[in-house]
Amino acid sequence: MENYRLLILSFLAAANIWTFILYGMDKWKAMHGKWRTPERTLLLLAFAFGSGGALLGMLVFHHKTRKAKFLILVPSFLILHAILLFYIMA
Repeated sequence: MENYRLLILSFLAAANIWTFILYGMDKWKAMHGKWRTPERTLLLLAFAFGSGGALLGMLVFHHKTRKAKFLILVPSFLILHAILLFYIMA
């Protein structure tokens, strides 16, 4: 039973780290006039269990903090993920 919990936590860690990095890369691209990651992709990654990394990326990189859909959806996804994780791990 502990193996599946470790697998879930490993997946969540990887998803959040990847999402955080992608938010940072998109901010760098925005500052340097490079090709950007679509907002839909950033939100999809947040929804796909990367919400913690997305929120941290928004705060650390000051990225997408003026966009209402990010300010509403990313914390909502994080709350949803926390509830799901609580039920899965209990």
